[in-house]
Amino acid sequence: MDGVFAWLSAHGYGALYLLLALGVVGLPVPDETLLVFTGYLIFRGKLHPVGAFLAAVAGAWTGISGSYLIGRTLGVGAVHRYGKYIHFTEDRLAYVHRWFDRIGHWMLVVGYYIIGVRHFTAIVAGMSKLAYPTFIAYAWTGGALWVATFLTMGYFLGENWRPAAELVHQYVVYASIGIVAIAALWYFFWKKPRKKQARTTQ
Repeated sequence: MDGVFAWLSAHGYGALYLLLALGVVGLPVPDETLLVFTGYLIFRGKLHPVGAFLAAVAGAWTGISGSYLIGRTLGVGAVHRYGKYIHFTEDRLAYVHRWFDRIGHWMLVVGYYIIGVRHFTAIVAGMSKLAYPTFIAYAWTGGALWVATFLTMGYFLGENWRPAAELVHQYVVYASIGIVAIAALWYFFWKKPRKKQARTTQ
């Protein structure tokens, strides 16, 4: 971790862009902690707030767009070839597409705050053939809000950024696990039984 911080301090905006692009696309980069530390560097006067914000947003947008393109180009082919082995069929892909039409767009906004979800949601958006302008409108807005949140936090925390960033990381992990668990429980105990009941009544 300290090596990442040292590299960011030494190389500035370019390092920030690259690290966030890799982290958002799915590599194990501590994105939130990195942004809080960047806010601290702004507090210390080592980075300009506008430059840091633009570099971080560009990195987030590059990473999330890369995940979308992975889903758009490789995801559908993987469903055709391997979906039957993991019970992810064409019908379920169509269901995902309908889900995106209803509420999935907003997950592209709030998903940044849930570990693992931002990457997965973007891939699913690509697999469901969500129109790229619509994807940009929601995912890029979410990316800008996410970057602004943690940069601002690091700036106002100042010298206390490190312990606060560790707490933030822990709470983000716990919240992410909780949200995923609730979604899984909702599906298996509410949505799935209702789908079976609908089939039996037809």
